[in-house]
Amino acid sequence: MKQPINRNEMPASHANVLAICGSLRQASINRTLLQAAQKLAPETGLAITLFEGLGTLPIFNPDDEGREPQNVLDFKNQLKRADGVLVASPEYAHGVTGAIKNALDWTVASGEFMSMPVVALNASGRATIAQAALIDTIGTMDAIILHDACVTIALNGKNYATDDILADETTRHPLQQALTMLAAAIAQKQDGNAA
Repeated sequence: MKQPINRNEMPASHANVLAICGSLRQASINRTLLQAAQKLAPETGLAITLFEGLGTLPIFNPDDEGREPQNVLDFKNQLKRADGVLVASPEYAHGVTGAIKNALDWTVASGEFMSMPVVALNASGRATIAQAALIDTIGTMDAIILHDACVTIALNGKNYATDDILADETTRHPLQQALTMLAAAIAQKQDGNAA
């Protein structure tokens, strides 16, 4: 079930980030990595909400643009309210998952990713092809890809829980650096918009 963004629980000083997991598995290492980012986020000036409706989005059909189902509109509205986006997705047969590609396809024409600071995290050292494809796809949509923050934090084979990621400096440090860079990019964009 999709959880609404509760602005009352987020400090006003924290930038709002929407996290999107490309895997539909509840036990996904990508989901675990994003949940660790969610816990760590307040230390970097961010408030992260994990999008829970990826698996409910219908297959993209250009004929439906302008009369999208409510769950597609909800996804787009969450993106519009976000100051930045964090994505983590597995690799299936040398490609991104159908679920994440479908979600991105719904936003191509409407432009929710345009000028959006985006970080793509990789939870598997073997998912290099999908990671590159994901970055390329989102970059094509005119997002601001923070390439230096798009890091691999290999969790495959470690059976890590969220707190394990945060307790291990080899996983916590690169995650914290990525979030810090995302927070800085958001602040820079907001300063530019205010000028």
